[in-house]
Amino acid sequence: MLYTSFLLILISMVFPIMNLLLATNFLPMREKPSPFECGFDPPNTARLPFSLQFFLIAVVFLVFDVEISLMLPMPIMSNLSPNLINLPLTFLFILILLGGLWYEWTGGALDWKF
Repeated sequence: MLYTSFLLILISMVFPIMNLLLATNFLPMREKPSPFECGFDPPNTARLPFSLQFFLIAVVFLVFDVEISLMLPMPIMSNLSPNLINLPLTFLFILILLGGLWYEWTGGALDWKF
């Protein structure tokens, strides 16, 4: 236990020191760290067009990604405690997610508009 703690502390100290020693000294642009309100034009625009369709698809992907991470331990959980409540809860969880997917699909949120 003491050896592991010492090793973790040593690694957490070595990486920042290596970063300081190996990093090259970059000279930052003079205008880059300055705020927009100073009255000059920034070197590049921060107001790029953004499609809300990409955001919606990303949110739906995130929901189903979390769903997968929540469903992976369910077979192990049912093997450890073989009571009859695990299977209906799993089906209810899947049913709620499929209901949300159906709602998004029928609402036209997943239709790609050009």
